[in-house]
Formats: sequence, C-alpha cells, structure tokens
Amino acid sequence: MDDGSALEPVTEDLEDDGAFPADLLSERDRQILAFERQWWKYAGAKEQAIRELFDMSATRYYQLLNILIDRPEALECDPMLVKRLRRVRTQRQRQRAARRLGIRP
Repeated sequence: MDDGSALEPVTEDLEDDGAFPADLLSERDRQILAFERQWWKYAGAKEQAIRELFDMSATRYYQLLNILIDRPEALECDPMLVKRLRRVRTQRQRQRAARRLGIRP
C-alpha cells in the first residue's frame, strides 16, 4: 500500500483547465489527495510542506484543492477524504458567514 511518503515536487505551472482534465485525475491531483490524507506526517508547517512538495503558494494550493474536491473523479478516487474535506469547507463557510452576520455559535 502506498502511504504517499514518496511525493516528488510538482513544478508544472498549468492553468485550471489544463490542470483538471474532464475525464480523469492527473498525477498532481492524486498527489494533492495523498498529501491531504497524510499532511500531518510532515515535519513543520503544512504551508511549508506545500511549498516544498508542490512548488506553489498555499493560497494557490487551496484554490486547486477546492476545485479538485468538487470533481466526481476525486470522489471516486477517495470518497472518505473528499467527503471530509467538503464537510470541513462547509463548516468554515458557515462560521465565516455567522461572524459576518454577528451570530455567535
């Protein structure tokens, strides 16, 4: 079983359309999912690991991750992870909306 520990830096600078072909997951997509499954195993901050492994800013990484977890191919590849990431994203969106409206949880 591949534990994702052998991730290599991804240096491709692709646009969103090229980064996410409609029919299947790219190697980078699979690496992102593998990283999200096990990012806590990396020493140091998550943002630093993102920069080292994917050669991109944390902001760009999270933009791509959000696009990725909305894709049905990602859900097929790792349903538990994708559902958890979607759930966490929804919770954070609700918390931000509540803060903007002055509602306390």
